[in-house]
Amino acid sequence: MVYWVIGISLLIFLALRVPVSFAMLISSLLALLAVGNVPMVVVPQRMWGGLESFPLLAIPFFVLAGILLNKGGGAEAIFKFCMTGLGHIRGGLAYVNVLASIIFAGMTGAATADAAGLGAIEIEAMKKDGYSPEFSAAVTAASSTIGPIIPPSVPLVVYGVMAQVSIGQLFISGVIPGLLMGLTMMVVIFFVLKKSQQAVKPRASLRMIMVEFKRSFLALLCPLVILGGIFSGVFTPTEAGAIAALYSLFLGFVYKGLKWKDLPGIMVEAMLTTAQITFIVAAAGLFGWILTRFQFPTLVANGLMALTSNKYIALLLISAALLVMGCFIDALSLVIMMTPVIVPIAVAFDISLLQTGLVLVVGCMIGLNTPPVGICLYIVSDLAKVPVMRVAKALVPFYIALIVSLVLLAVFPFFSTYLPSILKL
Repeated sequence: MVYWVIGISLLIFLALRVPVSFAMLISSLLALLAVGNVPMVVVPQRMWGGLESFPLLAIPFFVLAGILLNKGGGAEAIFKFCMTGLGHIRGGLAYVNVLASIIFAGMTGAATADAAGLGAIEIEAMKKDGYSPEFSAAVTAASSTIGPIIPPSVPLVVYGVMAQVSIGQLFISGVIPGLLMGLTMMVVIFFVLKKSQQAVKPRASLRMIMVEFKRSFLALLCPLVILGGIFSGVFTPTEAGAIAALYSLFLGFVYKGLKWKDLPGIMVEAMLTTAQITFIVAAAGLFGWILTRFQFPTLVANGLMALTSNKYIALLLISAALLVMGCFIDALSLVIMMTPVIVPIAVAFDISLLQTGLVLVVGCMIGLNTPPVGICLYIVSDLAKVPVMRVAKALVPFYIALIVSLVLLAVFPFFSTYLPSILKL
């Protein structure tokens, strides 16, 4: 009965567009009331238990860092430097879009920060250079999904806390998958623009490259500071969030994009975003406890084992389910909702929790670009002033590229486990 109550009520609330956090919380309460023999004091205990983790402190800092970088001018400096290296080849701005997102991913850990901040610069530049608005928006939306994969990553922090996996190992395991996603997108760009008549810009002079490199050096140094500090053991992933926020604040004043009067508004924006994330985590703490108590993950694992004994096929089936659910549920909410379901399945099939985490996060991030809920799709559509469905149509080849990346991650553990194994993190 618990499964029916929590499942049907959750679907009804999601169909009514109730925020996922409230949908999970109310469904959980209804399930406990239906059972009748569980004391309601469990509700605040389990919600608080979901938040009682030191690594979660990294989230507000990384959120703040992303906002500061967007408003402070660091993102624009990175974009201009990338232009000097790739702007002279056919489709150069599209490749720059992807490359800049890879660099920016090492600073913020959030796709929406990439799409809203760096995306505004990229789309405007591509439109001025003659690219169609829908293609410009599609490249930007697709490349923004790299943000939560290459470390630091807010979704990986949440997954690591919920699955009790080392955040440092998860961060390093995201490097190769993020680069793989960028490579598949560049392949798509090559074939899409192969026969286009897109104008080619003159090659930048060595002097121009050095000027832009000097100007963007401090911004380019940010990922090295963050990741180098984590992987060398100078500071923890949680402390890295604070370092990233302070460094981004410093960059904002260096690039003269920030003023002291801007800081209160930025802090409020960061606090509101953090509050939304943490409330979802709290609701998921109760939701996950109920699923575990009534052995729902075991039921799903047994069902999958009845279908197949091959762990890679099991991961592919999970990936397919994530792609479908991502069309209707916000990406981070889906990560939080599915972690307590998927982790026991991974343990039952003897799948690495690092590989499981990357498959989960990548599968959920693809949903950022699929209607009707894809938030990055709506952000870039608004920035490009193009109807959502036109952008969605232009996204189809990139969507295929992202699915190919997801399949490779599910089938080949190497992509997510190699770097942690050699670095012994």
